[in-house]
Amino acid sequence: MNASASQNKKPRAGAESLALDTDLGWAIRMVSTAFRRVATDSVADLPGGARGYLVLVALAGGNEPPSQLALAKEVSLDRTVMTYLLDDLEAHDLVTRKPDPRDRRARQVLITDTGRARLAQVRESLGAAEARLLTDLDPKDTEHLRTLLARVAQTAQREVLASGEGEC
Repeated sequence: MNASASQNKKPRAGAESLALDTDLGWAIRMVSTAFRRVATDSVADLPGGARGYLVLVALAGGNEPPSQLALAKEVSLDRTVMTYLLDDLEAHDLVTRKPDPRDRRARQVLITDTGRARLAQVRESLGAAEARLLTDLDPKDTEHLRTLLARVAQTAQREVLASGEGEC
């Protein structure tokens, strides 16, 4: 190949940054769509589906039981939606609510033993679905991706809260 032919094969300045597979929006959309599809099946039997799952995860990971309002903000749900979701989760003995000892007007939300057991089952199913989606990554890359996505998600959550979109 001569010099001019090899120059013709080089991408134009900035063209590589315009490729679809290097576009962040495209990548997020593709991953989100695929994850939603596999995750929906994994959480389908939970009251509230994916929302119910997020509530159980938030409750299982915390030390101090949050108020309903704090929980709604943490998982980015409208407080009215949260009330109905908690009613459903409570009816299935997955969570319980009790008056907050510091503010009797507020209700603390706690995960039950049944909720923890059900969450463990769902996480196992979801883990298998995630593994299928992440099959092209080695364990180190998978962990790195999770760490980076968590950081970006935290930034996004702060942006939502600062903009008032996450107001409950």
